[in-house]
Amino acid sequence: MMSGAFSLPLAVALEPAASWLIAFLVVIALSLTARINVGWLAIAFAGIVGVGWGSLKPAAVLGSFPASLFVTLLGVTLLFGVAEKNGALAVGTTVFVRAFGGVAALLPPAFFLLAAIVSAAGPGAVAATALVAPLAMTAGAAARVPPVLMALLVANGANAGSLSPFSAVGVIVQTQFVKAGIPIEGWRVFLPNFVAHTIMAALAYLFFGGLKLSRQRAEIAAGEAVTFGRAQIVTIVVTVAWIGAVVLGWADLGLAAFVAASLLILVGAVDDAAATKAVPWSVLVMVCGVSLLVEIGQRMGGLRLFTTGLAQLATPGSVNGVMAFVTGLVSTYSSTSGVVYPAFLPMVPGLIGELGGGDPVAVGLSINVGAALVDVSPLSTLGALCIAAGVARGADGKAMFRTLLLWGFAMTLVGAVFCQLFIGWFV
Repeated sequence: MMSGAFSLPLAVALEPAASWLIAFLVVIALSLTARINVGWLAIAFAGIVGVGWGSLKPAAVLGSFPASLFVTLLGVTLLFGVAEKNGALAVGTTVFVRAFGGVAALLPPAFFLLAAIVSAAGPGAVAATALVAPLAMTAGAAARVPPVLMALLVANGANAGSLSPFSAVGVIVQTQFVKAGIPIEGWRVFLPNFVAHTIMAALAYLFFGGLKLSRQRAEIAAGEAVTFGRAQIVTIVVTVAWIGAVVLGWADLGLAAFVAASLLILVGAVDDAAATKAVPWSVLVMVCGVSLLVEIGQRMGGLRLFTTGLAQLATPGSVNGVMAFVTGLVSTYSSTSGVVYPAFLPMVPGLIGELGGGDPVAVGLSINVGAALVDVSPLSTLGALCIAAGVARGADGKAMFRTLLLWGFAMTLVGAVFCQLFIGWFV
């Protein structure tokens, strides 16, 4: 029996599953068209449809909040907020760049590798691009490297590393696989995404004239000597110890990140207020809000209703390519880590059940790859960061926008073909 607050004609007409599906589609639509953080809206809808139509107690709705995911993401992003604010990441990046001595042909692959390493180490693709893109565009301008080429290598590199077990985005994806009951190791989640982006980066290198750069050089090795201060050295040592403890299975990823970050703050490696401000709170709200709404949908039967609709688009033989294409289209206008992964990965088991066949691991990996490949588009944060860095260093912003937009849309088809033909190799 619904409370009087919700006893409207519409409430009477809608089944619980249908009410959730409407709320879910509104959140997805707004994530594509509006600039608001749909995490707040998702939490509000979770309460409205859960209590009003699903007859859930408020305590049951609150108990569905992904507390473990929130703590893990907060710990990881706080730790790398420390490294960003005290300059440890920036100093390490500068040393890496200078090691290549300004050889133009090596610069795009070098920045691909650097963006992948930074992203995989913990901050994720957005933070890695924000850090690496200005350096890459500066070096590229000095060496006369086409700015679009540098942008594509940086963005693909950042995304290539983004699903590592240590990355904030990797944590999101791994958590969704676990919640969906799909057993898979973290490095198996990482590998197909890394391979797909490496292939696309290599194609971009060939297509935009990377091989013609062999005779060009840039003077990027000059300048004052780079020195590591006490704060940077301590940060690097503690971060390496954290990674080692997690890899060896001695510590939990999120809780150990809190320990490492707290230690660095206590020894004065960074001001705690600055580190706190570096945490991407809006992303945490978006991810956890959408995850909460999806969990409520699971309880109300709405998730099954949505997967039934998706099943009409695919067959057991085509589901990998179809899901890569669908999530690629959504991700073009929406947040990959904040909306697409939390919304679509939990649907995989239900979709397989509706189709009567298919491999849930392959479908999940297809969602990962399809959604991420399009993120070089200027409609995404990665593409926008690269364009901003390029324009600041004299690049033609309109030309970059058009080229990256076309490349990004093309990736919806490329991702679908890649997943349909090759994702089974990684299962």
